Amino acid sequence: MGRAQPFLQRVDGVISVDDRARMFYQKAVTIWLTGLSGSGKSTIAYELERLLMSQGHPCYVLDGDNIRHGLGGDLSFTPEDRHENIRRVAHVAQLMNDAGLIVITALISPMHEDRAMARDIIGPDRFVETFLSASVDECARRDPKGLYAKARAGKIPSFTGVSAPYEAPVHPDLRVETASESKEASVAGIFNYLSNSFLTTH
Repeated sequence: MGRAQPFLQRVDGVISVDDRARMFYQKAVTIWLTGLSGSGKSTIAYELERLLMSQGHPCYVLDGDNIRHGLGGDLSFTPEDRHENIRRVAHVAQLMNDAGLIVITALISPMHEDRAMARDIIGPDRFVETFLSASVDECARRDPKGLYAKARAGKIPSFTGVSAPYEAPVHPDLRVETASESKEASVAGIFNYLSNSFLTTH
């Protein structure tokens, strides 16, 4: 992808980060959910969004499947296109954070390098790598979309955990044991983390 032309300059607005934080009673942050297909990313993302909104905290979910219908609709699942998909999502998340929102991404994002790129784009103080830990066998047992069965039958190429690698975070900012925890417990753990570092009371 091309870079911005050298004659282009950034234009700063008059509303500061602190202004938006005071308005929304929160510090902008991206909760970057990563994990295998079936580990619970979308389920937890939308439950966390519901909980945050019920407490008056503006937020938005960037779900990997939804992104592929629009922003990433021209991309395949090669390593290069996965990298580009994550780059695009990270820039959208960064813009939403600039607007003062909490962003929750739900993408497999299997490679260390790509998640590190996302952290650099969004900013390390706004990026919370959140590993939804569940084994391939557990995710295949759940198989909510029937994808593991299709991948093992050779019907889906480059499927993470079957025919493509997943590099689990070594030192995630937050680890959620979705194989053993209930949905409610997983969401509560992330919400408590946010409450301690990013949320203020109305």
